[in-house]
Amino acid sequence: MFLKKSTMKSTNACYDKISRLKSELDTADAVIIGAGAGLSASAGFTYTGERFEKYFGDFIQKYGFRDMYSGGFYPFESFEEHWAYWSRYIYINRYQDAPRPVYDDLLSLVQGKDYFVLTTNVDHQFQKAGFDKKRIFYTQGDYGLWQCSKPCHQETYDNEAAVCQMVESQGFSVTGNGIELPEGTDLKMCVSTELVPRCPRCGRPMTMNLRCDDTFVQDDGWYGAANRYEDFLCRHKGTKILFLELGVGGNTPGIIKYPFWQMTYQNPEATYACINYGDAAAPREIAEQSICIDGDIGEALKKLK
Repeated sequence: MFLKKSTMKSTNACYDKISRLKSELDTADAVIIGAGAGLSASAGFTYTGERFEKYFGDFIQKYGFRDMYSGGFYPFESFEEHWAYWSRYIYINRYQDAPRPVYDDLLSLVQGKDYFVLTTNVDHQFQKAGFDKKRIFYTQGDYGLWQCSKPCHQETYDNEAAVCQMVESQGFSVTGNGIELPEGTDLKMCVSTELVPRCPRCGRPMTMNLRCDDTFVQDDGWYGAANRYEDFLCRHKGTKILFLELGVGGNTPGIIKYPFWQMTYQNPEATYACINYGDAAAPREIAEQSICIDGDIGEALKKLK
């Protein structure tokens, strides 16, 4: 295991890091993209500020929420209010298009390459951009899926139609570009009782299919993606592979960051590249195999194109 104290910032001014990364992308036998929250943030999926205030101004006024994420953990008094908040949250972060074309730019860079995506993001933006769904492993769930809150069985359920109905019932208008509030419309901060999702088997309330505790459902789709990822790694063991880490923070480093470091260390032909704003680093043991770019992911991808 690499220790945090052993990491170092890349300061080699002799290298044009973008040019070197472009060369590695062009010559790699395979590319594994490891994506964290920073990638979606670069694409415009911010959870504070103007975007948060636009869709949740009523909740901010009532509860004093400072950001979208923390509001999602608030113990609302009723399921009707809980799902009013969460249906908006799901729609703008899962079904609405990304404000900036960062995912599209990333796809253009790996199109035609043998690639695979490992991500802790739950916003489904890889598939929306056109990435092959058979080449993506969403390890932590999906905003677009519900599961039984117990859970009484290991299945998940698509929620798009139900979420759209919930959002519209509050006064929003669902359009091709997302959700809008018609002028003069007063928002409701609850959905009707019949719209509250319940498990089709046991009748308990449904919940999000997000890895928060030991109730997280890993359905057949989850295991299928996990197996495809393992097969990809086996096929490319010892080859010239690029581990491209984008926006991965320190919350769950054991899923992407540490395994990428370890596999790079074990393979002299591998390259580890990290693009992250304010947190681009690599262990000393793989410093010569690493390209660390401290900056906005979207801007770096534009330069790579």
